[in-house]
Amino acid sequence: MDFFGGHLPELIIVLIVILIIWGPGKLPDIGSAVGRGIREFRKASAETRDAVRTATATPEEPVATTAAQAAPVAQPGSETPQAGPSGSDAAGP
Repeated sequence: MDFFGGHLPELIIVLIVILIIWGPGKLPDIGSAVGRGIREFRKASAETRDAVRTATATPEEPVATTAAQAAPVAQPGSETPQAGPSGSDAAGP
């Protein structure tokens, strides 16, 4: 099983060097600082991703109306011409 991509010896060497540089007393502090940094990075990236999705989201399509709601109702005695089904005031051919 290739858990670390075949780089397990290199990872062990890096961990030994870190242990030599900071010592065993500082390792918990360093680990918590790294964990805190990763957590803040994930939070910031999630906020950025949500902001981009919100900004680029298309508005929802309008709800389709029924024919009775779409057609204007002519009032008796009204002299203004009503638009036809094609949306123009001109008469058809």
